[in-house]
Formats: sequence, structure tokens, C-alpha cells
Amino acid sequence: MDSRGDWRRKVTDATGLPFSRIRALKRLGAGPMTLKDLADAMSTDAPAATVAINDLENRGLVERYPHPENRRAKLVSITAAGRSVMAATRRVVETTPPALQGLSATDIKTLRSILDKIVAHQESRAED
Repeated sequence: MDSRGDWRRKVTDATGLPFSRIRALKRLGAGPMTLKDLADAMSTDAPAATVAINDLENRGLVERYPHPENRRAKLVSITAAGRSVMAATRRVVETTPPALQGLSATDIKTLRSILDKIVAHQESRAED
């Protein structure tokens, strides 16, 4: 986990965006969301999500439009330009932490499987 900050800095350098904006774009990559749902997905409050979306909208990376079923809500979706930014983040190579460099391919595969299960569990709890 110590190298994660390094990767975040590289992503910020590659995109020119604060990492909080990258987090918002990543969540919107799955599909349009209300600001409230986005704030929940980012584990932040609605005002912070609004600030992030205002910035992303000004940059042309997201767009807002009326919710088709709720007149009081707006949906936010990622634009083609936002998807390009996300593609740039996927090209940033994450450095393997020293503690993992000695693991065999089998150990890495097992670790990835365990981590995938943890992420799936967290995502299922977020949907509840």
C-alpha cells in the first residue's frame, strides 16, 4: 500500500486532475448517477461531490441532465473526453511494492483472487 501514493501522484501528473476528480470519473464509468449516489459511492458528502462535479463539468469531462423519473434530481454521466482521461489513468504503471516483489506467479494469482473477493464484498455492501 505504500506505493499507492506514488501511483496516485503519477495519475495526477498524467491527467492534470486532483485524484478526487479521478475517483469521481471512475465511479461514473459504470453509468450515470445522481450526485447523492455519487457522493455515497465516493464516501464523501454531497457538497464535496458537487464541487468535484462542477469542476469536471467545467472541463467537459462530465455532463448533467434531468433525471427521467425524479424532477428534483439530476443525473451525471461521463463524456467521451472523461473516458479518454480514464484511459490515460489505466496507462499509468503501478510500481509493485517491495513486499510483493518476491512473490511467485501462483502467489500473486492467489492474492489477486483474495483481493477481488474483498472488493466484491465491499461493493455488495455499498449497494445495500
